[in-house]
Amino acid sequence: MVKDYYKVLGISKNASPEEIKNAYYKLARQYHPDKGGDEEKFKEINEAYQVLADADKRAQYDKFGRVFEGSGAAGGEPGFGPGGFDFRWGWGSQPGEGMDFDFGDLSDVFEEMFGFESASQRRDRKRGKDIEVEIEIPLEAVLKRQEKEITINKMAVCSRCQGSGVEPGTPKNECFSCRGTGEVQQIRRTVFGSFTRSVVCPECGGEGSKPVKPCNVCRGEGRIKTDEKIKVSIPAGIDNNQVIKMAGKGEAGKKGGKPGDLYLKIFIREHPVFNRKGDDLYLSLPITFSQAGLGDEIEVPTLEGTKIILTVPAGLESGKIFRISGKGTPRFSGNGRGNLYVKLILKTPSRLTKRQKELLERLKEEGL
Repeated sequence: MVKDYYKVLGISKNASPEEIKNAYYKLARQYHPDKGGDEEKFKEINEAYQVLADADKRAQYDKFGRVFEGSGAAGGEPGFGPGGFDFRWGWGSQPGEGMDFDFGDLSDVFEEMFGFESASQRRDRKRGKDIEVEIEIPLEAVLKRQEKEITINKMAVCSRCQGSGVEPGTPKNECFSCRGTGEVQQIRRTVFGSFTRSVVCPECGGEGSKPVKPCNVCRGEGRIKTDEKIKVSIPAGIDNNQVIKMAGKGEAGKKGGKPGDLYLKIFIREHPVFNRKGDDLYLSLPITFSQAGLGDEIEVPTLEGTKIILTVPAGLESGKIFRISGKGTPRFSGNGRGNLYVKLILKTPSRLTKRQKELLERLKEEGL
């Protein structure tokens, strides 16, 4: 029975070359034997792709239901000999023959299947770890820039060898295993054939050389665990959970590698009086019956610790909110300050003196 290659790849007969390629890559990852997939299904997927990805073979298949061109494989199964996948059939038996295949298109597939390491991964191999530190400050501290000194226990550059890992005054020899390159070649056999990749030299750890005598302090690591004091600057107007990045202040890299970064996560303690929302502050103040009915001037506290006078108009209803401009917290952008919103709440006394009761009885008689 003739196989339906379009059905094998899960595409329509009008699929574009790009759709065929994408379908193949997706299924190849799913069914690859090295990833625990079905080997027979994987072979079937490759067989379908080799036909449909070639314009001439696809035209023959669409017209006759099969490809008459010999593939050089045994048993009449295109692309598969007694040993399984025929590498020559998939990529062309000679350079330039067979399919016009772009190896660059398979970089993501190969990296996932065979563990190739990217250039950026090789560069960052020696990079130090990032550090995150939590700092708690009172709400009043956001009014102006704060300078703090914190102590962090971290991996720092060894002061004796300056990060080289070599005892001062002693030489380093070229690594015998990698001949100074820091990498060795590893060969892996797969259904696609044999692949060679570069891996970190296990003998020298990628250094390309080995010290004749390792540093007496760090034992060749180039770093030591120590407490380091760091001065940090917290900008005015900073908000809760905001993070400050200090580049290069994390852990030291391995043997001259790039240091990590330090991240300061700011927590702001709740204030007993003020509630902060963005750059604005909110405050509730109680007032008496007489103040609400007759009007008055009351003192309003500020975050700075000073007080300002607020004029309460006569006949005020409980819950009235007043805005005082420029008395909130500084804006993180540095452009001015937010506002202070004061909510006046009518206070009902729980206990009254005899005199107060008499006065309230008279007010009641007057309809108040």
